[in-house]
Amino acid sequence: MSAIAPSLGAVAGVEAQAQSATAAPVWRHALSLFGDVKYPADFKRFDYVNPDAPKGGIARQILIGTFDNFNVAVAGVKGSIAAAVQLVYEPLMTSSLDEVSTEYGALAEAVSHPEDFSSVTYRLRAEAKWHDGKPVTADDVIFSLESFKKHHPQYSAYYRHVVKAEKSGERDIKFTFDAPGNRELPLIVGQLTILPKHWWEGTDSEGRKRDISATTLEKPLGSGPYRIREFVAGRSVSLERVKDHWARDLGVNIGRNNFDELRYEYFRDSLVALEAFKGDQVDWRTENSAKNWATAYDFPAVADKRVVLEEFPNRSSGIMQAFAMNLRRDKFRDPRVRRALNLAFDFEEMNKQIFFGQYKRISSYFDGTELASSGLPQGRELEILEKVRAEVPPEVFTTAYTNPVGGSPEAVRANLREALRLLKEAGYEVRERKLTDARTGAPFTIELLGADPSFERVMLFFKPSLERLGIDVGVRTIDPAQYENRLRTWDFDIVVSSWPESLSPGNEQREYWGSPAADMAGSRNIIGIKNPAIDKLIERLIFATDRDDLLAATRALDRVLLWNHYVVPQWTYNKSRTARWDRFGRPAELPKYGLSAFPAIWWYDADKAARIGRRS
Repeated sequence: MSAIAPSLGAVAGVEAQAQSATAAPVWRHALSLFGDVKYPADFKRFDYVNPDAPKGGIARQILIGTFDNFNVAVAGVKGSIAAAVQLVYEPLMTSSLDEVSTEYGALAEAVSHPEDFSSVTYRLRAEAKWHDGKPVTADDVIFSLESFKKHHPQYSAYYRHVVKAEKSGERDIKFTFDAPGNRELPLIVGQLTILPKHWWEGTDSEGRKRDISATTLEKPLGSGPYRIREFVAGRSVSLERVKDHWARDLGVNIGRNNFDELRYEYFRDSLVALEAFKGDQVDWRTENSAKNWATAYDFPAVADKRVVLEEFPNRSSGIMQAFAMNLRRDKFRDPRVRRALNLAFDFEEMNKQIFFGQYKRISSYFDGTELASSGLPQGRELEILEKVRAEVPPEVFTTAYTNPVGGSPEAVRANLREALRLLKEAGYEVRERKLTDARTGAPFTIELLGADPSFERVMLFFKPSLERLGIDVGVRTIDPAQYENRLRTWDFDIVVSSWPESLSPGNEQREYWGSPAADMAGSRNIIGIKNPAIDKLIERLIFATDRDDLLAATRALDRVLLWNHYVVPQWTYNKSRTARWDRFGRPAELPKYGLSAFPAIWWYDADKAARIGRRS
């Protein structure tokens, strides 16, 4: 999930019963949105794991970029966080990978909330311990919430509806919300990373007081299944399994966390990372390039089956990936200009020339899920949209959204003619082959900004089409640290961004598209959307009363986002392409919503490893 995990919802357990705000609490072992949970309170394991999986071995994985920070409280705000740090911490709740929007207790043994969702109380397990042997306490939980709200703008927004956290029992923490009715908030609280207060308020090995508001490369104290063993700043991180982990025998952990070591190798360039994989310097690679998938895996280890290529279907999420325009800049504020840029994008030709025809065009902000809008609004969705009719484009009610279609000279010419017509309506004209603002005489310029050199070919493919409209286009690739700083300060024209969506969207939509987030440095509303109708639809979605209501509200939001032309949608592929050296075992049936679920429920197979050997 971005810096903020995709929404997972709240709240109904198998023990659920009518419970008013004043009634005696009903304690649950699990939370789910709008439905019953699958596993009972005394469940021994998830169905999709192998309880007899051997422990041992190493899994070496690839990450692109760099890191200079282990402090999750400022992740995405200061420095570059090491991606594996979350494994150091045991969460309050653990997601089930064979259910939609369902979580089971980990640090928490039980959870309770009133019928009106005005608060939630978590009860910690008595046996929960930090790696130094000290117990996880209610004070740790309260400290963690306060730290994230104070030092992390994204989490401050995410948890702003939690107005109070207080110790309500020896191991109980009550979170009070600013209003009732938000069904998702109890589970959002369950996603909070819990930090050790005593460690952060102490001193390091050199006697310096720790500062939770600053980046650090000191190995953090955690409570989870792994701890950081060693690292080389910016290059690699090695995590070791905590063999006496206090939670190893919980039902949520049986059959999981099987590797003795997880090693993450960082590369600044994806092509170098691919060569490292071919040279058996890493074990597992997720391939995001259609070109590489079609042409780069013809080396001997693939032919003799030492390397396995496999695709895993994505049933758990949708996505919008797009060229995202910065609406904080005047030139992108007119929706006709934004639509014109989409008309200039010839996806069909790009797909044929550089993607080997593997992709399909994204046509929804929730593409790949039942949440995506289609056709014309009707039923409950239409009722929702009627309440904002005066504030949304009229096409929302009259026309099914479609992207422009290219792929032939005739279609491209027609699209460019329509683009020029829209640009003229928006106040632009072509002067000496340059698109110019007729009011100011200023030329229309665009910088396509990125951090991944492998993506330059996509931007360079888009550039000539924009130039045919008279737009002066620059393509610039900078290092990841510079790129993050420019995003945080909104210093860009167009970047490529993506917004992953769970099957139960909720409060994170405020972070993606809500007006307050547009002015929040580091938020996911990088487009800068400030639209009252969208704000209302987000609230309607968050306060949905059942699954059908959520579907209708989400589709209504999707439709309004599309017809405002905030982005130039790109492409998607509904499977995860993976390559691995054949040293691993896995359960016969993988979970429905877990993609490959590597390395979480896989294990090291010593017999396979002996057969293929290792170069390292």
